[in-house]
Amino acid sequence: MPANAILVPLLAMVAVTALVWCVLYQQRLGEMGRKRIDPQRLATASDATALLDDRRASDNFRNLFELPVLFHVGALAAFVTNAVDAWLLGFAWAFVALRAVHSLVHCTYNRVVHRFVAYFLATLALWAFWIRLGVAWLA
Repeated sequence: MPANAILVPLLAMVAVTALVWCVLYQQRLGEMGRKRIDPQRLATASDATALLDDRRASDNFRNLFELPVLFHVGALAAFVTNAVDAWLLGFAWAFVALRAVHSLVHCTYNRVVHRFVAYFLATLALWAFWIRLGVAWLA
């Protein structure tokens, strides 16, 4: 399997992050406009928390720089070391798909149980990804 196959789910994860960023600014600017909030009044995260009611997309965007960072690093490491195989690619796509579901739930109706299931399964896929990558490196 070509090593660059891992770059497609990596780009898909970047696309999920970019989409959440767009939703974040659409929601944030909309709420600021409706409430006539001067941008300077949101100078700190605590100011934003106090003044804005809808923080789903901003919370999700921040969350996309937690565990997904391990995915980005792992995907690049798999590419550079030519360690990509069908299992690794499958775990990568599972992670991306489940994180997309997590973001969709988080940014829309935000049912915690649904969000947690997607998060938990995505995290299992990420750990499986890293275990498979480690096995490939040690083989």
